[in-house]
Amino acid sequence: MPRPLSATIHTSALANNLAVARKYAPNSRIWAVVKANAYGHGLARAFPGLRATDGFGLLDLEEAVKLRELGWAGPILLLEGFFRPTDIDVIDRYSLTTVVHSDEQLRMLEMARLSKPVNIQLKMNSGMNRLGYTPERFRAAWERARACQGVGQITLMTHFSDADSERGIAEQMAAFERGAQGIAGARSLANSAATLWHRPSHFDWVRPGIILYGASPSGISSAIEGTGLQPAMTFASELIGVQTLAEGQSVGYGSTFRARGTMRIGVVACGYADGYPRIAPEGTPVIVDGIRTQIVGRVSMDMLTVDLSPCPTANVGTRVELWGTTLPIDDVAHACGTIGYELMCAIAQRVPVRAE
Repeated sequence: MPRPLSATIHTSALANNLAVARKYAPNSRIWAVVKANAYGHGLARAFPGLRATDGFGLLDLEEAVKLRELGWAGPILLLEGFFRPTDIDVIDRYSLTTVVHSDEQLRMLEMARLSKPVNIQLKMNSGMNRLGYTPERFRAAWERARACQGVGQITLMTHFSDADSERGIAEQMAAFERGAQGIAGARSLANSAATLWHRPSHFDWVRPGIILYGASPSGISSAIEGTGLQPAMTFASELIGVQTLAEGQSVGYGSTFRARGTMRIGVVACGYADGYPRIAPEGTPVIVDGIRTQIVGRVSMDMLTVDLSPCPTANVGTRVELWGTTLPIDDVAHACGTIGYELMCAIAQRVPVRAE
């Protein structure tokens, strides 16, 4: 018998969340970001729910080819661009759009033999300081790209570092406008946070990622209350054991938790080898029998333990939601000092995943 642990991908939630993104940016086209195997949801599983998008954004050439094989004929954007000249052959063959963020990439495009010009998104470093041309160098890069016979349409692009925080986007918007002044072309600036909270950044394209999967760009679940976003993944298991501890008894490795009185402890079939964070501290929320309770003791490779005090009828076989439609993934991530993005991407290969 398989372990009673699985992840369920909610196709209708993905479609709903794409519609929410359109509601917030009604005059923009959408790049649905599906990098990292659709944020751990599975590219093939996520595709049916997101196929109403205008384009897909991702990193890997293999995933781009997979989208074509799934039947997607629309735009596909390589968010980090390409890394070697042979990549351009694949870009040409599958009619991909690519980010260009460096002179090295422009040089490869200038030397490439293409069947048709490649559409690019020329990236400006407006303050993130990872990839892209500084505002002062952006026009020269654009002029060079425009002169390249292998380059088709040029979209101007940047990426925000603080759209989800109080700092906001004003400084980066000003830097972008300074560097792009007088340059014609479509604009692509807004990530998930900017799509929700910074309408002036929407322009021609927005690039939502995490909100398509029903989580908050800020990592705080309350920040997306009222938006209509729905969780697209439920990670669930069952109780496989119950113990009654006397006052002072411990549970788990290291005896880090000791009962403060007589209490029931539930053992859940899920551990860090399944993708649940080992660093999850006592108090990390979990839903048992529809009731919110908490983890106690250390997460081990294959099991974790929970406080059954609020769940008097819970027993072996009782359903446990680790995150999903009842428990926001952001609440679990926040307790662990991380973000929902990481938890989504960490689901282990041994966990059965199904779409519904």
